[in-house]
Amino acid sequence: MAATVIDGKAFAAKVRGQVAEHVTRLKGDHGITPGLAVVLVGEDPASQVYVRNKGKQTVEVGMASFEHKLDASVSQGELLELIGKLNADPAVHGILCQLPVPDHIDSDTILGAIDPAKDVDGFHISNVGLLGTGQKAMVPCTPLGCLMMLRDHHGSLSGMDAVVIGRSNIVGKPMAQLLLGDSCTVTIAHSRTKDLAGTVRRADIVVAAVGRPEMVPGDWIKPGATVIDVGINRIERDGKNKLVGDCDYASCAEVAGAITPVPGGVGPMTIACLLANTVTACCRANGLPEPEGLTA
Repeated sequence: MAATVIDGKAFAAKVRGQVAEHVTRLKGDHGITPGLAVVLVGEDPASQVYVRNKGKQTVEVGMASFEHKLDASVSQGELLELIGKLNADPAVHGILCQLPVPDHIDSDTILGAIDPAKDVDGFHISNVGLLGTGQKAMVPCTPLGCLMMLRDHHGSLSGMDAVVIGRSNIVGKPMAQLLLGDSCTVTIAHSRTKDLAGTVRRADIVVAAVGRPEMVPGDWIKPGATVIDVGINRIERDGKNKLVGDCDYASCAEVAGAITPVPGGVGPMTIACLLANTVTACCRANGLPEPEGLTA
């Protein structure tokens, strides 16, 4: 029996609709407009497209969008000065510095300069620590999107066995923390894991986030398991460029109970959750209840 396809595009549209409703209420009831500031340094084509999409979707949900496009030659000091101004600006509730930055700028220093309360990417070390100790944090967007889709599909995740393949600071580690927070039994697997296939086969939930095209075959998947494929890899096949995930979609879909496609699965959720995080940050900054259903 073919797996249920978890439609990330449709789910992201639903999340953006919820965000827009909260923004309307914040404006109407409290006279507050959530604001997202995005900083882009240089002219990386992929980053430019991503920032453009973020700005467009920010405006579409009724939020204020502040875009700061800086030349690649900007100094680290000048960038830090801009971030300091955004930290102090009450109209800005979320700050995101698009990575990668040029080599002469230290990304850790830049990320560490962002006010943790406005760190809607969830990368600041304070938010990493808060998430790791089960406290209220700004949560990285991609793992948050994965969690939302899993909750929507399963309801409660309590007691489920979950395997996260990949141990990055951006996806793997925070994903494991979120699953622990929902009372899953969690294993983080990686390139040094002994019997990786056997480890994955025990899982009710598999989150693949390694950046290796189609490395997870269908015979690694437990029948009926839910597969969340975070990977976005560009390969050449039959003379054409194609986007594929970290899982071999065709073989995994034959075994899994549910699966996210690539493209159209996890990807659309990332910007949707960035918008959700901005609304959450706005509510926290103003002492208002957090938006239901949009947080971890």
